Amino acid sequence: MKLNRCVSSCLFSLLKPYSSYHWTTTMATTAKTFEGMKTVDEADVGISCFISQLPGFRGILKQRYADFIVNEVDIDGNVVRLTSLDLPPEMDVKEEDKTKSSENVPQNYVSAIESFRSISSVTDAERLETLINQVNLGTDDEISPIVLDPSSDKSKRTAIHNFVKENFKFLVTDTVDGPDATSKCIRVRVNSGANNNRDKRSRKRKERGDKPFDSRGSEHWPEHVGKFLRFHLYKENKDTQEALGLIGKMLGVQPKSFGFSGTKDRRSVSTQRVTVFKQQASKLAALNKRLFGIKVGDFCQVKEGLLLGQLMGNRFTITLRGVVADSEETIKKSAESLGKDGFINYFGLQRFGSGSVPTHHVGTALLKGEWKDAVDMILDPREKTGDIDGTLRQLPRYLVAERAILQCLKKCPGNYLQALKGIPRTLRMMYVHSYQSYLWNNAASLRIQKYGTSQVVLGDLVSTKVDAAKRMVESLTSEHKENNEEALDCDQLDDTAVVDLPAERSDLVKVVGIEDLEAGTYSTSDIVLPLPGSKVIYPSNGIAEIYHDLAKKDGISLTESIHGVKEFSITSMTGGYRRVFQKPIDFEWELLTYTDSNKPLAETDLDRITMEKPVDKVGSAEEIEDESMKADTNPPASCETDLKDQTDNKKDENDTENPNSEQTQLALKMALTLPSSCYATMAIRELLKTSTSVAYHKTLN
Repeated sequence: MKLNRCVSSCLFSLLKPYSSYHWTTTMATTAKTFEGMKTVDEADVGISCFISQLPGFRGILKQRYADFIVNEVDIDGNVVRLTSLDLPPEMDVKEEDKTKSSENVPQNYVSAIESFRSISSVTDAERLETLINQVNLGTDDEISPIVLDPSSDKSKRTAIHNFVKENFKFLVTDTVDGPDATSKCIRVRVNSGANNNRDKRSRKRKERGDKPFDSRGSEHWPEHVGKFLRFHLYKENKDTQEALGLIGKMLGVQPKSFGFSGTKDRRSVSTQRVTVFKQQASKLAALNKRLFGIKVGDFCQVKEGLLLGQLMGNRFTITLRGVVADSEETIKKSAESLGKDGFINYFGLQRFGSGSVPTHHVGTALLKGEWKDAVDMILDPREKTGDIDGTLRQLPRYLVAERAILQCLKKCPGNYLQALKGIPRTLRMMYVHSYQSYLWNNAASLRIQKYGTSQVVLGDLVSTKVDAAKRMVESLTSEHKENNEEALDCDQLDDTAVVDLPAERSDLVKVVGIEDLEAGTYSTSDIVLPLPGSKVIYPSNGIAEIYHDLAKKDGISLTESIHGVKEFSITSMTGGYRRVFQKPIDFEWELLTYTDSNKPLAETDLDRITMEKPVDKVGSAEEIEDESMKADTNPPASCETDLKDQTDNKKDENDTENPNSEQTQLALKMALTLPSSCYATMAIRELLKTSTSVAYHKTLN
């Protein structure tokens, strides 16, 4: 995309000396700048090469979370946008119909559970909530009773007995011996004799005959209506699971009732598809008045829920603020190079976590069977205290892994493997996957250092030439078999889809031979590298050695397991493949000028809905077809109010406010589409030739 003469003259005065020497110095001193800070450096996880040799320039990534807009691209190639918050006429349920159907909807005991906290402990309330959710979900298996914390206060135990009897008719309580002679424990279990349809829920499938029954909802759902409500989730500065957790709490349903194709970055504005099982659209639409930084809309009933990986990719609208370069030509050439040649498809820093210990270090301990070390790394240093109950009360709920470990250690002190298995599988597998990513990044860097970026060489691993539609269907099936219930921790992910074990399977890749080189069958865009597993093949040109050398250095074998826990063993994983080079799709860019650092420079879905008129663009390169790139907008009053109501969001913005906001500054705005599992931050890295770490970009403000 070329800049016109008018824009060129306008921007010339903003371009400042930013020599390649300055860029080199910046990169060389980055590690020293962050020395002592708890952050992962790109070199530590194998990220070291670039495609182009062009000089970089300065630009601030995510100065505001609205500078990073993500719209999911569904499996049919449609960009997912929030277009309406209104309830479709066909879903507008009449009041009398709501009354008739209320008996069939699982009851919401949120208020009663909150009251229960006042006469018990936080841990007991959580146990009770879990039990009630199991009953509401109608699980096929027998529901195990819960045992509350021991107490020597008889009056307190009596109060709990009476409270359960009055508020939860489907539950019964009794008293069992405590850990010592002076205390007793209250046991709570489902009342199998109560008239609450529990008899239907507990029957095994074979006892129900051929009658269709889905344990996750009411048996009385109309047959002509799809069992899943699909909606578009719009969120600002929140990760996917955090947003759905809040919505689920308001609806009184568990998180597993929701389905989605992939997680989106927390520090962003994003829109994605979500499904929820047997819920009325009117209930979700009513939440919009109570939700801040979250909106739901575009409701429709569908027959199937969404599964992880059911997306083509993501459409990004990224604004880099505070751009400083040697010249306009430097920016132009860098942008054109990114569009033409793409970037190295590294796993970004987000993949390796934001905690005090990188996730691939935890993965190393798991693969070696060092369970205590793994637990220490996950808990280090904040949660390691002698007072587990006190720590749990203070620990934020979004720290799922830490809470799960502490709760298990409280019940089984010293059983570290059991504590690790207490972490939800979708989260605990992140650590091993992170180690696979670490090996892949290093292999990609070695491949580029040895053979460059411009040609396929003998022994390279490439994806074979097969029908694109066949590849999509087969790879999706393969991914779902391996990752049917995999969902990585949102705090560890940024702009990537959850299912990032890649597109190509073993039967769709091959090692390049002499005949392939002579025929010119393959190009650099076909080159792939494996993520280690039991069914992958490796390149035959020496690149495979780095996988085994790095693993051996860490005390790990990629061919045999040193312990019997399959889920923490690479040899028990199928593995996969990932493209080494990735080009952005439908890449567009433009340069803008601005004076107010707090003013949005890109239009969000919510902006469009509120019908606010955009302000005049200062530096448009040319007309852009994508609406997300048409104009800068003043933030809608309602949206701005919602955001300011969030204390953490307000603090977040103040922390990164530019002190020179009154001066005219330059911004580079881009729109690009990437396949799922590709990190947009790695495209930005190729453009700027600087670190993508959050800590580094904070120093630029």
